[in-house]
Amino acid sequence: MLPTPGVLRALIIGLVATSLCPPVAADEAVDVTVAEAKEVALVETLALSGSLSSPDDAELAGEVAGRVQRIAVEAGDRVAAGDMLVVLNAELAELELAQANAMQRQAGAELDDAQRRLTEAQNLAERQSVAASEVEARRAEVRRQEAVLARRRAERRHRAALVARHTLTAPFDGVISERMVDQGEWATPEQAMLSLVAVDPLRLELRVPQRHFGRISRDTAVRFQVEALGNGPRQTTINEIVPVTQSGTRTFPVRARIDNSDARLSPGMAARATLRLDTGETGVVVPQDALIRYPDGRVTVWMVGDGESGPVARERQIQPGLSFDGKVAVGDALEPGTQVVVRGNESLRSDQPIRIIEQP
Repeated sequence: MLPTPGVLRALIIGLVATSLCPPVAADEAVDVTVAEAKEVALVETLALSGSLSSPDDAELAGEVAGRVQRIAVEAGDRVAAGDMLVVLNAELAELELAQANAMQRQAGAELDDAQRRLTEAQNLAERQSVAASEVEARRAEVRRQEAVLARRRAERRHRAALVARHTLTAPFDGVISERMVDQGEWATPEQAMLSLVAVDPLRLELRVPQRHFGRISRDTAVRFQVEALGNGPRQTTINEIVPVTQSGTRTFPVRARIDNSDARLSPGMAARATLRLDTGETGVVVPQDALIRYPDGRVTVWMVGDGESGPVARERQIQPGLSFDGKVAVGDALEPGTQVVVRGNESLRSDQPIRIIEQP
């Protein structure tokens, strides 16, 4: 009887698969890559979700009332501390400043005249040509004029400060996030004119379970990735710990400083972070690629053993421990320096001859 078309197709597929992936003979060496088990300081990693925030976010208002004469920025503009942002009409304040300048000059001239007359009286007193009371009167006049000049100088500084307060400047580096006034509007100190947000550096805001409170410090390393960018992880460290636990979530806030000089990040972005917590212990670790996980829950690694004609693969069951930096702790299942297979270990058999083609 001729085979059915379905049987023929199965036979053909099997023949093709056999020709493409011939079985490995029991005594044929398999090419593998190996790595050494190493004893290192064990680190516990803590995965958290967080967000980016700005250390400074302010709504800026003027210190005096006035009509908006000029707006030097728009939403989205980057500014530096001290940059001019908004100018209010300062005509009246400038006139009062000019008057204060004139009064200060007048007071200075009157003081000079009083000092001149005192000097004359003192010279005459030396020749006994003027009474001592006249000298004291002129000395008192000098003191009075000095006080007048000091008052005029203070008034002048006051008027100059009022003129300066008609110009709104940036209190810190940042980005204008919103403009709330238009040219020609009347602005008051109670009215916010601009919103300024600092964007470099930013803060990574995280909430850590309270059971880890004693293990977090300013040296705790943080690896984070911003979901909106989809690029590789960045590194930073904790720089602020708030020792206040929220009763509802049993967590406490920590913050990390993030460099944003390339302006790719923005406040409000979501981030995934991993904290590295020192356990104070050491242990033997192997690369994660060395682990073979079976459906029944067993986890094993293939070690490099000595065979009669060369290296062979030998399986060792392990109990995985802490996982960090692409490595897994294996407890006392392996000795430091043991070579384990990290590539080519998918179909090994016990005492299978192996050929080491790469060793990191």
